[in-house]
Amino acid sequence: MSVVRIATRGSDLALAQADAMAKRIREELGLETERVVVKTTGDRIQQVSLAKIGGKGLFVKEIEEALLEGRADVAIHSAKDLPARCAEGLSLVAFPERADPRDALVAAERGATLASLRRGARVGTGSARRGAQLLAARPDLEIVPLRGNVPTRIAKIESEGLDAVVLACAGLDRLGLGDRIDERLSTDQLLPAVCQGTLAFEARSNDPIAKELAALEDPAVALTVAAERPFLERLEGDCTIPLAVHADLVAPDRLRVRGLIASHDGLRIARHEASGEPDAAPQLGRGVAEAVLEAGGAEILAALHSEAPDDGAPQ
Repeated sequence: MSVVRIATRGSDLALAQADAMAKRIREELGLETERVVVKTTGDRIQQVSLAKIGGKGLFVKEIEEALLEGRADVAIHSAKDLPARCAEGLSLVAFPERADPRDALVAAERGATLASLRRGARVGTGSARRGAQLLAARPDLEIVPLRGNVPTRIAKIESEGLDAVVLACAGLDRLGLGDRIDERLSTDQLLPAVCQGTLAFEARSNDPIAKELAALEDPAVALTVAAERPFLERLEGDCTIPLAVHADLVAPDRLRVRGLIASHDGLRIARHEASGEPDAAPQLGRGVAEAVLEAGGAEILAALHSEAPDDGAPQ
């Protein structure tokens, strides 16, 4: 293959991620690259809740079509935007890196923290997961739904009179905006989204490039993905569901998996934690999902499915 065509969304963050991975492909695999920018449904529709029009898969569908139709050879995704299953004929072939998986508080008053925000503070987020956990920690907050790219969401602090917005640390760091973070919220405060901070290569399952890209995988990151995605798949989660899961290697031979599902108002949360051998990552992820369901998650999930979609967006 003379040139590897890389499909990506056109947002500042998506382009920065794709360009960083293109550089690795050139330097480590010795292959030339070409960027293929794909306009997705999720990018085109900015005024309507994603939950009402199909969820976070809307940021993936057209990119997968570009792969299947041969207009691109590989796609670079934020792994948290991926549905539980790939389109038929495609595979996730490598997970090259994981940036800071935590959520970030970006405040109007520099140096503010979640605990120090005024009573009744207006906090913007496009994530059902973040909204539910924020309300669980601070029931007095007013959660304001947000859409738009990272710079747009930060700008809404001023334009919409918000006290703060909550975004992913990884996105801010990758855009060179890490110094705008006022508090990196611990995973005990806000459990991250599935694979938050992780990048994913997707390619046609039978394409030789799939094997070449595997050389860029970080084995430790692959283990966390192997635990977190089965959790998502078992709960059949999407952006309308406030669910969270985080796997981390607490020792070379010990993988910890924490997961939860919550009501939108944060009043009900079912959670579970388990640890085990890293080789058992998929079983650990599914096991935590089952335990969450047994701890009240099944009832919460049933109630969520019966509700009208809210203003959630990709977690």
